Amino acid sequence: MNRSFIPKAVEADSLTVNYDKTSVLWDVSFHIPKGVIVGLLGPNGAGKSTLLKAALKLIKPLSGQIVTAGSVAYVPQRETVDWDFPITAEEAVLMGRYGKLGLFGRLKRADKEAALAALEQVGLSGCAHRQISQFSGGQRQRLFIARALVQNADLLLLDEPFAGVDLATEKAIMAILRKQKELGKTILIVHHGLQSVKEYFDWALLLKTRLYGCGPVDEIFTRDMIVKAFGKDQSLFAEAADLSAKSISGHL
Repeated sequence: MNRSFIPKAVEADSLTVNYDKTSVLWDVSFHIPKGVIVGLLGPNGAGKSTLLKAALKLIKPLSGQIVTAGSVAYVPQRETVDWDFPITAEEAVLMGRYGKLGLFGRLKRADKEAALAALEQVGLSGCAHRQISQFSGGQRQRLFIARALVQNADLLLLDEPFAGVDLATEKAIMAILRKQKELGKTILIVHHGLQSVKEYFDWALLLKTRLYGCGPVDEIFTRDMIVKAFGKDQSLFAEAADLSAKSISGHL
């Protein structure tokens, strides 16, 4: 199928972002079709979080642009959140509805019902009135996914949602996100666990300041591409790619 005719969820055109005088993203161009789960991959400092922030218009590019189609929901890194802020899980999820209320809008029963439904989707239905400071790391991650789900956005951007969670929680989060894909959502995930790339993602976007590749995971997540992007750690990541491929083939 000719990819140029597939509706696009995200498109970058010659995107360059600097912090001070240092290029974090350099002349990055790609597109992501609607309705896929994409792994945003690259070593530390590759510009992955910066790419998400540029898509959210939180930072201004030096040149070029990145555009998104439809509404966008964002799950930030867990460490960036003040978990001692005195609100309940329900109140935290309801924050995801504020963008649709307008300046003087008030929450309605439908908003609260949506928040409770989102908490149920992520397995936290019994925790609606618990203070967020009492949540474990995995529960906190699921809570912020619930806040994203309640927005019913077309595009979900998640920045390291699996950091600091156990494998069971990681699998549970992926099950939630696959259901969102079935509803036609597009999902872009900053991810570090290369052994699970082929299991989790339809597409891969490989980044290290500049773009190394963006496309179906079998085309992009190859030994040669990983070696180029991850440089000095090439043997480790090449081994990870081989393990991933063997794991996938073993389940076929």
